[in-house]
Formats: sequence, structure tokens, C-alpha cells
Amino acid sequence: MRMDIKMIRSDKRIRSLSAQVVDGEIIVRAPAHLSDAELAPLVARLVARIERRAARATLDDDALEARARELNRQYFGGKLRWQSVRWVTNQERRHGSCTPADGTIRISHRVVKMPRFVQDYVLVHELAHLLEPNHSPRFWRAVNRYPRTERARGYLMAVGLEEVEE
Repeated sequence: MRMDIKMIRSDKRIRSLSAQVVDGEIIVRAPAHLSDAELAPLVARLVARIERRAARATLDDDALEARARELNRQYFGGKLRWQSVRWVTNQERRHGSCTPADGTIRISHRVVKMPRFVQDYVLVHELAHLLEPNHSPRFWRAVNRYPRTERARGYLMAVGLEEVEE
């Protein structure tokens, strides 16, 4: 979710920056003496934090868990077990991760904006790690149970989230 940013500079502010959302706009208050170049990285961090919070508020872990259960039933015969499946906002380079040792699956908030078949692929990919913790041929056989794997991987490659195997 991209929000407009309004910058308010003040001679009264000496060091601190603050940001808040008002009517769907991010209001940033900053010291007047800071240059645009000095402010840019600071504002970017503040805005990213606010946008992560906003994204997190719209993510439905219960729906994600229910979808994982359905995909488990469809493609793994309902045999897989895990402790949690949830959305996270701290994965910028990955679309998901699985820790088989403790049964946790985390899916990047960026995936929520992608087509349903890509979301399902990401979930199937992470569920398959519960069977095989690496990317071995056995792992890929499990992932390829999902009929749209190739299409979804192509989509992720196009948006730069899937590594191209050479």
C-alpha cells in the first residue's frame, strides 16, 4: 500500500523526525536544517515501517492457515503437520520460509498481492520443506504435485523473486 507523504519542516525541531498517518497520508515532521539528501534515507525508513504496519494489519493468518490445510489435503494427502503458518513483513528477498525442525512456515507479505496460483505455489513450496528440508530432486517431485508450479515459478522469476537455475 503506497501512501502520499507530506513533509513539514520546523525550526523548532533540532534532531528528531516523526511520522504518522493522517487521513491516509503520511505526515513527516523534520528539522528544517536537514537537507533533502540527509532526510531521504531517514524518511524512507520511517515510511517503510509505517507501510509494513499497514500491510500487517491487512494480512489474515487464519485464512492463510486454512489455505495451507486445503493444499496439504489436495497435494500431500493431509499428512503434513506444522505448528504455524503466518504472514510476515520482514522477508524482502524471499517469498517464504519453512523451519522443519519447529514446524513454522512464514510467507512474505509481498505474496498477498500476487495471483492466487502464485500464493498457492509458495505455500506448496514451503509445505514441501516439511518433507524435505532442501531443494533435492525429492523435494521438487513433491512441489511439482502442484500443477501450476512451472507457471508460478515463471511469474516469480519475472518479478525477481525466484532464482533462475543454470
